[in-house]
Amino acid sequence: MSEVALKPEEVVGYTIRNSRYLNVTNHCSLRCRFCPKFNGEWSVRDYNMRLSHAPTVEELVEAAGNPADYDEIVFCGMGEATMRLDVLLETARRLREKGARLRLNTSGVANIVHGRDVAPDLARYIRSISVSLNAQNEEIYNRHCRPGLPGTYDSMLEFIKSARDAGADVTVTAIDGLPGVDIAACEAIAGELGVKFRRRVLDELA
Repeated sequence: MSEVALKPEEVVGYTIRNSRYLNVTNHCSLRCRFCPKFNGEWSVRDYNMRLSHAPTVEELVEAAGNPADYDEIVFCGMGEATMRLDVLLETARRLREKGARLRLNTSGVANIVHGRDVAPDLARYIRSISVSLNAQNEEIYNRHCRPGLPGTYDSMLEFIKSARDAGADVTVTAIDGLPGVDIAACEAIAGELGVKFRRRVLDELA
């Protein structure tokens, strides 16, 4: 299947292994030191992720292709998909109607960005949610993720609990290789929250 792009240099839908990924936005309320775009790199597996404008619902649905061709369709690009909540929810609704298995990769900032608990809205359509915990405490989190909104770490933990309570299959992740990040402690937090844990490795695409 050919890549769906707004322009040749900007990819909306891209395939890794047998999953189809959707690049919803480049915007995020975090400025993570380890994020490629803050280090001058906008590519993922040779796909250029830099967008000149925000893809519409129609463009995202088209970029997803036939859901039956993939194990899952993942909302994950070079930005935080929940920044465009209405577009994300409507795209997810349409893809679910087509039988898609959906996953959201998120930093968990949606509640603090939108000023309300949006996790139940997301869980209504997206049954698998992966949240980047990234650190065992707020100090280490702020050092690496540089949130634009105070209280982001605690809000992210509340988002995890709300998504869990809404029935989503929640996995939290942390990156092994970031200074000060205690992977065992992050895994313990996942256990306390009653969700799954996955260790990631710095500079390795999961």
